[in-house]
This record gives sequence, C-alpha cells and structure tokens, in this order.
Amino acid sequence: MKNMTDKRKMGILQVVAGAVMISFSSVFVKLTNTGPTVIGFYRMLFGGIILFVVLKVLKGRLWQGRDHFLLAFSCGIIFSMDLMLWHRSICSIGPGLATLLSSFQVFFLAAFSIFILKERIVPTLIIGILLAVAGLYLIVGIDWHTLQVHHKIGIFFGLITAVCYAAYVLILRKIVSREGVLSVTNLATLAMITLVNMFIMGTAAFFYGEGFHIPDIQSWLALVGYGLGSQVLAWVLISAGLSKISVMEVGLILILQPALAFIWDVIFFARHTPPIEAVGVIMCIGGIYLGTARSGRHPSRKIARGKDESI
Repeated sequence: MKNMTDKRKMGILQVVAGAVMISFSSVFVKLTNTGPTVIGFYRMLFGGIILFVVLKVLKGRLWQGRDHFLLAFSCGIIFSMDLMLWHRSICSIGPGLATLLSSFQVFFLAAFSIFILKERIVPTLIIGILLAVAGLYLIVGIDWHTLQVHHKIGIFFGLITAVCYAAYVLILRKIVSREGVLSVTNLATLAMITLVNMFIMGTAAFFYGEGFHIPDIQSWLALVGYGLGSQVLAWVLISAGLSKISVMEVGLILILQPALAFIWDVIFFARHTPPIEAVGVIMCIGGIYLGTARSGRHPSRKIARGKDESI
C-alpha cells in the first residue's frame, strides 16, 4: 500500500510539472508572428526533432507494433484537431478564456471515469473540480450577450477543444507504460504522435494558405521554446504520470494550465487584474490542492485491489 501511495504521489508531481510547462503554451503562441496552424506545425517539427534524438540516444525504436501505431495515430489526429481549434480560439478570444474553455475537459474526463471506468466518486475530488472551475470563471468571467460574432465562434472552438483534449488524454493513458520519465515506449509514443501531428498540421497550413516563413528572431525563439517545453518536456512528464493516478485527478491537475496561463498573461503582457480575478486564481489552485491531496485517502476499489485501471 505504501508503494502504491508513493507511486501516486510521484504521478501527481509528474503531471503537475507537465501542466506547469504546458501553461506557457499560450505565451509562446502569442509571441509567434505566424499563422495559427503553422504554429502547431513548428511545435511538432522542433519537438519531433528533439524526441527522435533522445529516442536514438536511448537506442529505442519508433515502431512498437501495429496496435501501438493505430492508437498513436488516433492520438495524433485528435491532438491536431485540438491544437488547430485552440490556436484559433486564442486568436478570437485571447489566451486566458481560450485555455479556460479547453479545461472543461475535466468534466468529460470525470463523466468517463464515473460511468465507464466505474471509479468511486470521492467528495473532496468533486468539490475540488467545482471549486477550480468556479475559480477559472472568476478569472475570465464572460457576458455572452456582449460578445461579438467572432468571439462566439472562438468560444465554440474552445469547447470543441475540450472534447478533443479529453479524448487525447484518455487514449494516451491507454498507450503509456508505467515506466519512468525516460521510458523508451512512452518516448516512441510521443514521437509517433508528433510525427502524425506534423504531417496533418503542415498539410492543413498549406490548404489554409498560411506561409511557413518564420519572420523574426522572436518567432524563432518562441517556436523552439514551444516545441521543447510544450511538446517534449511537458508531455514526457505527463505521460510518465498518467497511469499512476485516476482519470479525474489527471483532469483536475490539468486545470493548472489555464490558471497559470492567466498569471503569465499578467506578468508578461501586463493584463489588468481586478481583485475578483485574483480570488479566482486562489480558488482554482485551492481546488486542485483539495482534490489531489485529500482524494488519496479514499482510493477507488480498482486501485485498492492493485488492478490496472487503464482504459
């Protein structure tokens, strides 16, 4: 039981660290002076190069079998949709609100874990989710009736992004192993997903008529940072922790992304911060702490029996 608890704590730390790194994604996107689809293409290109180099150094191989390829290919398609929609949502409604809407993935993941995986409903985890989402609403509270048409389209894109994000996390969780951060299997999975993403987003950018030219040094640095931080470091850590904690905990921890994205928006882009938004940040982080710190005292039956709860 102690070993299981230690693994869960390590899984939480790994997913938290990955979420922190992903929270800088909107900053990189905002600093890049290229089209929204091209941004995703270069994220995958630079991230893919790094993943392939690391995989080569560890003497791993990309091909892990047909079943692994099909699942990774599905992940790549879904993640491509996620990024293309999210980038357009950012362009329409800004990084804070766009990231908030994408974090509605927590509700889809919670529903899946309850109705499909039959995980036990832990009161503190549910309270934590509701508190975190309520905090996010205070951060970027909206008045639908005052929004222009392109803002409403951006909100729609953000909500569809949440569905894609939840599906991506669930499929990735099924693929990843329980090995360490530098698991060759997990690296091969991420490399395959990145390769699929790069092809899809490059093709989409061509049909959208977006130029592949990177216009300035700022954009170069932002795109390399986007690939290294968001596509490599973040997802290597998250993939290592996915199989060690419950689906609902994963969804809750990933809410750190929009909360921290808001903070980076304030720090780097001088966003005006009313007191109510500061309260929202506190509620969000408090909800995440409540849901992850207390839920471990009430393990689900599947975890308590030591069974593999992967989907």
